[in-house]
Amino acid sequence: MLSFKRMFILLAMLLIVVAILLGLLSIDERGLLFYVAEATVAITLVGLYYFYQKVVKPVYMLTDGLDLLREQDFSSRLKRVGQRETDQIIDTFNRMLEQLKNERLRVREQNHFLDLLISVSPMGVVLQDFDGHITDMNPAAQRFMGLASAEEIKGKQFKEIETPLSAEIAAIPRGDTRTVRLSDSMVYRLSHLSFVDRGFPHPFILIESLTNEVMKAEKKAYEKVIRMIAHEVNNSVAGITSTLDTVSQALAEMDDTTELREVMAVCVERCYSMSNFITRFADVVKIPEPQLQEVDLNTLVQNNLRILEGLCLPQDIRLGLQLSPTPLPVKIDTPLFAQVLQNIIKNAVESIGHDGGKITLTTTSSPYTAIEIADNGRGINRETEQKLFTPFFSTKPDGQGIGLIFIREVLLKHGCTFSLRTWPDGLTRFRIEWK
Repeated sequence: MLSFKRMFILLAMLLIVVAILLGLLSIDERGLLFYVAEATVAITLVGLYYFYQKVVKPVYMLTDGLDLLREQDFSSRLKRVGQRETDQIIDTFNRMLEQLKNERLRVREQNHFLDLLISVSPMGVVLQDFDGHITDMNPAAQRFMGLASAEEIKGKQFKEIETPLSAEIAAIPRGDTRTVRLSDSMVYRLSHLSFVDRGFPHPFILIESLTNEVMKAEKKAYEKVIRMIAHEVNNSVAGITSTLDTVSQALAEMDDTTELREVMAVCVERCYSMSNFITRFADVVKIPEPQLQEVDLNTLVQNNLRILEGLCLPQDIRLGLQLSPTPLPVKIDTPLFAQVLQNIIKNAVESIGHDGGKITLTTTSSPYTAIEIADNGRGINRETEQKLFTPFFSTKPDGQGIGLIFIREVLLKHGCTFSLRTWPDGLTRFRIEWK
């Protein structure tokens, strides 16, 4: 069946032909030329209209469709033109736009879900461009790297950032995964991976904190070892000292046994020293839960200043203070935290090891409330940094590896973050923060 437009065009052409034939019957030669010209113009107009409807209009519609694609406007649709072939193309084009719209919506929903998932993930995620510059990171990565704002390092490479974690990340080749332990006793699994974006590998970093799991495993292991050793040693010491006392009393009634009894007394004293040695390990296991009270950090330092100065005095080491001009309220267990300060100062004194050294104790509120103890001792190398705060590790020839473990346990119970490392200026800083 013919469409209405086609019937209209055919009827118009028929009327024009009839008019021409009627005119030919009653005109002269000049009139004939006029009618022929008039008929030619009319037929041309009809042909142009038909050409516009058949060719030009469909082309315009397709051009509009290309504009929609170029502008990525997938919500608009093309109108049908009343021609079967052209309308089939338009219908196909509209279905393609609908599919693109649904695909874009699906991708947006997926991206929104992934953004939400990454933002709340406990695992740190750092995105990089093709040259390794940082483009974005989630809050977990920002927290692991100790940044107040991610804007601080955007556009930089990890090797340009002066933090222990950044140095470890920069050393990982693409496609590799490593587990590292930093000088703040934090343990991380670092993965340098990539995904394909526009046909190119797009690098990113995953940072997974293993600190809690590792510390729980370590604590469980050394608690078991300490309890077992303490049980065996104390039982043995009790039996040995009891026997030595009995023998010593018997020898006291004999002549010429003075030297032998002195030797036995030394053995008894050594047994008690061994028992005390083991007891110190057991005390680390039995650290009580802190009784937190709000205290001014500056006041705490000033109240313990005489004790801290007493630790420095034998080596003629100066203890300097740089306290915040404003109060710094923190929730701490005062006796436990005072013991932590004493242990840190004692370690700093032993690190300096000579007269004329200096220790500076600083409190600050920016960007977080913090206390920092800096010394100009011999420093800590990178290899030693990774072993700090691990059970039974010590750099001292006669060290037991207990002091830093005690400090670690107390600070973790207080919810503090901390770090111990030697900086490029040569100062070793023990920094404790309340976040």
